Amino acid sequence: MTDRYAAYTRLSFDRPHPRVLRVTMGSGEKLNPVDATMHRELGDIWRDIDADSSVNAVILTGGPKAFSAGGDFGMIKDIMDDFDARTRVWKEARDLVYNIINCSKPVVSAMRGPAVGAGLVAGLLADISIASKTARIIDGHTRLGVAAGDHSVIVWPLLCGMAKAKYYLLLCDAVSGEEAERIGLISLAVDDADLDAKALECATRLAEGAQSAIRWTKYALNNWLRMAGPSFDASLALEFLGFTGPEAREGLNSHLEKRRPNFPPVSNL
Repeated sequence: MTDRYAAYTRLSFDRPHPRVLRVTMGSGEKLNPVDATMHRELGDIWRDIDADSSVNAVILTGGPKAFSAGGDFGMIKDIMDDFDARTRVWKEARDLVYNIINCSKPVVSAMRGPAVGAGLVAGLLADISIASKTARIIDGHTRLGVAAGDHSVIVWPLLCGMAKAKYYLLLCDAVSGEEAERIGLISLAVDDADLDAKALECATRLAEGAQSAIRWTKYALNNWLRMAGPSFDASLALEFLGFTGPEAREGLNSHLEKRRPNFPPVSNL
């Protein structure tokens, strides 16, 4: 790997093809939670990839048992308690979405196990999203007590329609990889044993294809996402406003105590 990737500590890199960079999210924990360092790195990496002339296509994957388990509870508590942490993570969340949208290189995601949080952002914003049939895609924002921000408003309605987006984003139900393909939330669902090979096959075809044609097609298609930028910005602002309130604190406590949340009543919204 070139020096541009040497500073990353939660992302690892290899080359399954000379022009394909595989990025593996890894925190060292079984379910691959996203801590503060990984959250920052997931926003930064797309700029480095965009500037790397040796890369034509990217694979994003996670651990052997989990793609991404979402933000760890320590980071969430910091967001709630500390203004500087809250504004820093807000900017990182914004950068993650816009940086992957604006990265000129096509991205293929390979999701197995739980796919939640910042990892899921990149997984669903990938140009070709592939999941094992048994993967569990979950947007858990409202269960935590905050608005569905990060990627959900910018891309879920476009992928699977408003009715399905509202169903899953308001209720936080899990979507299997097989169901996600059926409703159009992802590109493909495959057997778990075939996931890595299928991701590499797609990335290799992209890497060996006509680069200007592929990159310009991605750029033009992603104008649909850019047009949804104001809706995304509003959702992200409302999410981080929610982190200052009592619902988020009860949501976090209920997760820590492994119980159903008892959200306080709200009368002025």
